[in-house]
Amino acid sequence: MKLKVQLVRDGEILFEIPLTPTDWPKQQLEDELEAFEANFQRLSKIFDALSHETRLRMMKRLVEEEDRTMNFGDFMRDLNLNPKTVWENARKLREGGFLEKIERGRYRCSDVGQSGFILMSFVLRHLIEALEEDWWGER
Repeated sequence: MKLKVQLVRDGEILFEIPLTPTDWPKQQLEDELEAFEANFQRLSKIFDALSHETRLRMMKRLVEEEDRTMNFGDFMRDLNLNPKTVWENARKLREGGFLEKIERGRYRCSDVGQSGFILMSFVLRHLIEALEEDWWGER
């Protein structure tokens, strides 16, 4: 079974990506690797923002909130964090585009941040499970 990822909007396939490099046409693979390299700084900030458990927990709490906003003290209280930890991790999330400071001590999950967080956490988890099942028969 050949695995591939599709991005679909309203039933229309926007793009499709095979998950095995040997299934890619050579030129398309080269173009994608070149695009990856051109966007490396941007991608690095995104991965850096979500590469820490505290930042993942902060994003989870924001996504759980109906208005997608929280204040500095909520992060401290709800996640049992000290002020320095909240400040440092909020800065990383802002740099990655996941978090916006809307007023003094109040943060909002950006639209891109919400979609990015869902993509990175939910979709990647299911993708990894599918890859493990396909390649190693695990599950």
